[in-house]
Amino acid sequence: MAELRAFIDQMRSQFGVPYPLADQRPFASGRELLSVAQDAADLDADLCLVATVRGQYVLTPAADSFYKRVTWEGDTAVAWRPHDDPLSPVLMRPGLRAGRPAVKGISTEILWEHEQSGETTTEVAEEYGLSDEDVRWAIAYETSARAA
Repeated sequence: MAELRAFIDQMRSQFGVPYPLADQRPFASGRELLSVAQDAADLDADLCLVATVRGQYVLTPAADSFYKRVTWEGDTAVAWRPHDDPLSPVLMRPGLRAGRPAVKGISTEILWEHEQSGETTTEVAEEYGLSDEDVRWAIAYETSARAA
C-alpha cells in the first residue's frame, strides 16, 4: 500500500491533478512518466499501469481494460462501466447515486429488486422509462455481483 501511495503522490505532482488515476493524460500521453513513477515507487508488477514492449510504453491489460471502460469528458473520468461489453448501459458515476451502479440514473439494485418481487422485465422497464434490454443488463449485473 505504501508503494501505491508513493506512486499516486508522484503522479499528482507530475500532472498537477488531485486524482491522477481519474485523469486521461497519464494513460494517453504520460506513459513514460507512469513508468518512471512505477519504478521510483518500486510498485509491484501486478499494480503497474504500463510496461515496455520493444522500446514502447504500452498499457498493461488491466490498465487498458480500465481505460476503455471509462467515459471521459475532456481529461476527466466521469463514469466507469463495470462490464467489459461496450454495449452495457450499466455505469458508475461518482456524482450520481454515490457512484453506485445505475442504468440511465436508475439504481441497478432497485431494478433487480422489482424483478425479484415478481414483476416482468417489461413491467419494470415501463415503470422506469427504460428498455427491456436496459433492465436485463441491470439484472444481469446485480445477479453476477451478488454471485461473486
